[in-house]
Amino acid sequence: MFGLSLSTLPFLGNGPDKDPDAPVVLTFDQVEEIGRELDAIRDRTVASLGAEDREYIYRIIKAQRGFEVAGRGLMYLGFLPPVWLAAVGALSISKILDNMEIGHNVMHGQYDWMREPGLNSEVFEWDTVCPSDQWRHSHNYMHHTYTNILGKDRDIGYGILRIDPAQKWNPYYLGNPVWAFALMMLFEWGVMMHDLEIENVLAGKRKWYDVKPLIKGWWKKAGKQVLKDYVIFPALTGPLFVTTLAGNVTANLVRNVWTYSIIFCGHFPTGVQSFTEDETAEETRGQWYVRQMLGSANIQGRPLFHIMSGNLSHQIEHHLFPDLPAHRYPQIAPEVEALCAQYGLPYNTGGFWKQIGSVWGKIFKFALPPGMIKSQSLTGVIVERQRTVA
Repeated sequence: MFGLSLSTLPFLGNGPDKDPDAPVVLTFDQVEEIGRELDAIRDRTVASLGAEDREYIYRIIKAQRGFEVAGRGLMYLGFLPPVWLAAVGALSISKILDNMEIGHNVMHGQYDWMREPGLNSEVFEWDTVCPSDQWRHSHNYMHHTYTNILGKDRDIGYGILRIDPAQKWNPYYLGNPVWAFALMMLFEWGVMMHDLEIENVLAGKRKWYDVKPLIKGWWKKAGKQVLKDYVIFPALTGPLFVTTLAGNVTANLVRNVWTYSIIFCGHFPTGVQSFTEDETAEETRGQWYVRQMLGSANIQGRPLFHIMSGNLSHQIEHHLFPDLPAHRYPQIAPEVEALCAQYGLPYNTGGFWKQIGSVWGKIFKFALPPGMIKSQSLTGVIVERQRTVA
């Protein structure tokens, strides 16, 4: 775990007799220096924001709208199987771009500096069933503030999965792979219901009347989405209603599977660490930064892959700097990786299939009772949370 006191770990010396497999130990001052170096990276990036970033997001929006128009238009010829596939492909790309590189990033405030009303994080709405204000609370605030803190960050398992050994096992988790598959296929609906905290409602920790405003928001936003994708656009194609409906359902499924996969690759592959509330209490800025680096992972790929992932393939950089334009993360990543190497911190990165394979491996593994799972190794990084007094 992160943040244990060095005084309780006398065997973790830095001398010649140190065990090469022992955890990396960071002193209080080293962590604060990491924080200062990351602040400097952020400051340099903010100072350089300008026309290039403005043009980039406009190009992405133009491409997203173009794919949507193409997809909707091709549905009128959807009786031809190749055209139907092209329509679904175009519409899927449109929805992925809207969800990942535009919606997610705009609602993080990455483009608020432009003073563009259509890109204002507080009013932007995306092409998915989750109301943007609810997402900003569950994601921007809860997840990014309490990243991987057990009992605080509900993104650990999304309230329905066991994805970490510190989560207490019960027989319900035998269905882990089934629940994960259902969440993947219905991901936009899972995101919508995330702020409900259904497990707390069922346990009586949260009353139904407390969530009435959430449900009202769902009805308004999800109702519009269902009407648009499953009634209006299919009806506009007349006799091709069923064909268009099937195409819209498929495009939403493609978007759901892709988004789920990218997000899970960035949060749950092997090597990602979790933390307790006690060890992260009263964090300094540097300690918060280190937690973000240890609690996330990257996915390697080509530029187009990064765009289609909303640059969440650079999840480490995103957790460090959530309000910087995401297309800047590939520029920042080498500096962050070098900083990790300098201090012996892991920089968790790998190809898509490696990362998603390890995620699903954990989903199956932690479905089993603890007694059937091989014991876990010690955490590789320990942080001194208070400056040692000489």
